[in-house]
Amino acid sequence: MTIFHFFNCAILTFGPHAVYYSATPLSEYDTIGTSIRAAVVYLITALVKLVCLATFLKVSESDSFDPYQELLKALIGFIDVAGLYFALTQLAHRNISQNHKFQAVGLGWAFADSVLHRLAPLWVGARGLEFTWDYILQGLEANANLVLSISLAALGSLMWLRKNKPKTLIPIIYACAGIVATMPSITSYLRQGLGWHFPKVVGFELFTSLVMAFISWQLFAACQRPSN
Repeated sequence: MTIFHFFNCAILTFGPHAVYYSATPLSEYDTIGTSIRAAVVYLITALVKLVCLATFLKVSESDSFDPYQELLKALIGFIDVAGLYFALTQLAHRNISQNHKFQAVGLGWAFADSVLHRLAPLWVGARGLEFTWDYILQGLEANANLVLSISLAALGSLMWLRKNKPKTLIPIIYACAGIVATMPSITSYLRQGLGWHFPKVVGFELFTSLVMAFISWQLFAACQRPSN
């Protein structure tokens, strides 16, 4: 039963990444190399963030919400944006379109995040004797992160690679990218500042990821229309 529960949670956590790759044109254009390179960039970025967090953040003695600490975390979190910029603009990609490039980068980014933050807790906890919903919720959270990562990659693609985008959409693109980039700080505030429980936070992340995906899709489609 414990192994069965572990495999169920693992499939829920990592399965959507494989499904997304195989069900979209990414598999047809063999973009796995781009996703792997993006994952490596994510791991390096995570290491830099870890060093910055250990250097500049104080160890809190309580679980209360500290606005100064959270603001500092949010600023350090923008290292992810720098890493994503490097993955989108500096890595050598095969001859793939901009549409496929941001999807491959976002997919690799999200998969590396899930492996780094969820694989070990899943392996240790989901095989326990006592059933808990926490790891199922973590799997749902990983799905939300997948959608948010691809949305952020799409917005980054519009910011850094799309030159002829309508000027009226530029503030919206940057605002949406800022919201997605600060989602960890937003969810931290919901947990510690407002006292939301984990299921409610995951529901918020799922809802927000769908909204941001829809907005990103509309923005990307609008920027692809020929200007008059």
